[in-house]
Amino acid sequence: MTIAPKLRHFLDSQHAVYELTEHSPTLSSTETARAAHIPPSCMAKAVLLDMPDQEPLLAVLPADRRIDIADLRTELDGKARLADEKQVVEIFDDCMPGAVPPLGSGYGVDMIVDDDLAREPDIFFEAGDHRSLVHMEQAEFRRLTRSARHGSFGMLDE
Repeated sequence: MTIAPKLRHFLDSQHAVYELTEHSPTLSSTETARAAHIPPSCMAKAVLLDMPDQEPLLAVLPADRRIDIADLRTELDGKARLADEKQVVEIFDDCMPGAVPPLGSGYGVDMIVDDDLAREPDIFFEAGDHRSLVHMEQAEFRRLTRSARHGSFGMLDE
């Protein structure tokens, strides 16, 4: 099992309590939830946003939801668009594409967390590759994301 070096450094510096588990290789967060036998509502996925005239922002939401861009723009009082792959790779340079962890603080990126994640007792997320998952209790995830904005911007993925 592997964990992205910057993610491990952040978790260690915060004295985070978590478990690392392995799963079969997957290409999406919903596939990961299925492979790991966890509800997709507990699987946090991260999407990097390009914010014109501002620093990028990491949007974090459950795997069974997708960003409602209109709701997100309302939450952010302005414009937001998905960052391009080049920008994602520059910031999350120790992660595989599509396996961005939902802890922007470890990468110097501010965050907004969808309120639906707060309803789950446990949170799971990719550790920077497509084979390893971090698992922690909700209280620990909340502690690690305490400086993040919160809002409602996810809609059920159908």
